[in-house]
Amino acid sequence: MPLMSSRDNDFARVYEEHLGYVYGFLYYRLRDLDLAEDLAHATFERALRAWPRFDPRRASERTWLLTIARNLMIDHHRREQPEPTERIDERLLPTVDGPEQGTDAWPQLHEALQKLTDREQELIALRFGADLRGSEIADLTDLSLANVQQILSRALKRLRTLLEDSEAVRA
Repeated sequence: MPLMSSRDNDFARVYEEHLGYVYGFLYYRLRDLDLAEDLAHATFERALRAWPRFDPRRASERTWLLTIARNLMIDHHRREQPEPTERIDERLLPTVDGPEQGTDAWPQLHEALQKLTDREQELIALRFGADLRGSEIADLTDLSLANVQQILSRALKRLRTLLEDSEAVRA
């Protein structure tokens, strides 16, 4: 049996360190445990094949992996989309309870997130689902850091307002 090379050991470390972030981003965007898991594994399969070409001077490991995950998610939606005019997020309803199971906040939060733009949803998923910093999100999305910060700030304010309005209606 051949011994693992240093490069193989590096990839094993990358997998261990970043699987949770990749999965978190995909689940945050898809709200489907099985699909998020499938795409997370596909991300690392693709990353393993491309590992010799990874250049840490161009992007961090996490940013590189999330770029792969994001592209796989987009490809998945393109294949699954029955009509070119259908919005992706309108089809993605939660099929399983999330980590907040047992609280009343999950349905209201999901409903409020669905009212945000696709870009706002993506940036929130990258920030809170994948735990990326603003600069990493900027690199991944080809936006300026100031733009990322502004979009996130406005999206979070809008999300707070939507949740407060939802709470007022329920009361």
